[in-house]
Amino acid sequence: MSNGPAGHEAGYAVRPHPETGIGTPLRTFLPTSDGVSVDSAYNPGPVVYDPVNSRTDDASRSPSRDLVFVVAHGFTGDVDRPHIRRVAAALGRHGAVVTFSFRGHGRSGGRSTVGDREVLDLAAAVDWARGLGHTRLVTVGFSMGGSVVLRHAALHPGAADAVISVSAPARWYYRGTAPMRRLHWMVTRPEGRLVGRYGFRTRIHSRDWDPVPLSPVEAVPAIAPTPLLIVHGDRDGYFPLDHPRMLAAAAGDHGELWVEPGMGHAEHAADAGLLARMGDWAVARAG
Repeated sequence: MSNGPAGHEAGYAVRPHPETGIGTPLRTFLPTSDGVSVDSAYNPGPVVYDPVNSRTDDASRSPSRDLVFVVAHGFTGDVDRPHIRRVAAALGRHGAVVTFSFRGHGRSGGRSTVGDREVLDLAAAVDWARGLGHTRLVTVGFSMGGSVVLRHAALHPGAADAVISVSAPARWYYRGTAPMRRLHWMVTRPEGRLVGRYGFRTRIHSRDWDPVPLSPVEAVPAIAPTPLLIVHGDRDGYFPLDHPRMLAAAAGDHGELWVEPGMGHAEHAADAGLLARMGDWAVARAG
């Protein structure tokens, strides 16, 4: 386990756990292209490491033949939050999983830019996953992370083999719901940023976006032909259904929209059944 900054460690060995026989998770800090250290974890899971069937000369069990999910959490989340670990455990039934904390969150360095430069954090995690030997990769983002996976796929064509965006906004500066008005207060006001820092372990940048980044709905058309899944709850208290519908319309034939009855917002609202269906979709689409 690493406690300090590290590079993209393609040579990092996955060791079998002496009791469970499952690959031991790896933990490191990844450097982004703008010099931020991002707290990251890799769990190969039983799909990648099979102590019974795995042999060094058995290409069918090579990690390069297995799927890896790179999970981008929502605002105020981090790699150690229970709801992030629950998502990672569910997706781990379908492949390996990389989780990380966005800048300004948890033990990562820097300050949150609320979806702008976070694309660089995701890019570092994707590069790490590829360096570990995986050739099939799916990015999965929730809320703020959902907007980040969309922009990352548009700005880095081919970096992901499929993209899943859950509870994402379609456009910036939305204040149409009470939760979003509270979020804007936390981001834009000095006293709000103090609440973010000490109440949510989230350090928020004080400067406005300059320039304003590409919006999610503007990014979506550039994702094609990469398969795209848009997931949204019909009881989302942050972003109403016009947001996913705008994203789906922009995606055209290469995108799918799942409107989930009774679902609220992001990771907390994604139940085991939904996560299992997302995993099945990824296995089928990330060919």
